[in-house]
Amino acid sequence: MAAKVYECMFLLDTTKVAGDVAAADKQLRGLLEKNNAEVLVARPWDERRLTYPIRKQKKGLYYLTYFSAEGKSLVNIEHDCALNEMILRMLVLNIHPKMVDTMLSLAKGEHAVALHNYQEPAAEEATAPVAGPVDEAAPPPRKRKEKAEAKD
Repeated sequence: MAAKVYECMFLLDTTKVAGDVAAADKQLRGLLEKNNAEVLVARPWDERRLTYPIRKQKKGLYYLTYFSAEGKSLVNIEHDCALNEMILRMLVLNIHPKMVDTMLSLAKGEHAVALHNYQEPAAEEATAPVAGPVDEAAPPPRKRKEKAEAKD
């Protein structure tokens, strides 16, 4: 069976990593290589505050990894990750063969770390006044007649 390429996003416990990302990287690579997976790209993605606590942790380090492995080894990888106290959560996705080169080149690029911080500039529509522009050729808006005028 041919090996497939997978993307794995690990959510790591920041108290266990304690700023030593190199040691965390070494531990994750060891876990994957133990299960016959070849690590293609691995890098920290972002450290963020979590929406809700996971194992009493309010912050987590997202760590992005691309690896090549046979499908049958995923069960063992997931089992080992569940036993590792440093890993709070993980998500493994199968990458389509046509997208492998593109995904790996983006993950290896210098700009890859800054991609998650990029925000689209605000659209002009968002800065326009709520009422909209005034059209001078348009007739003035109708005013409601007061009840007193309606009775006459």
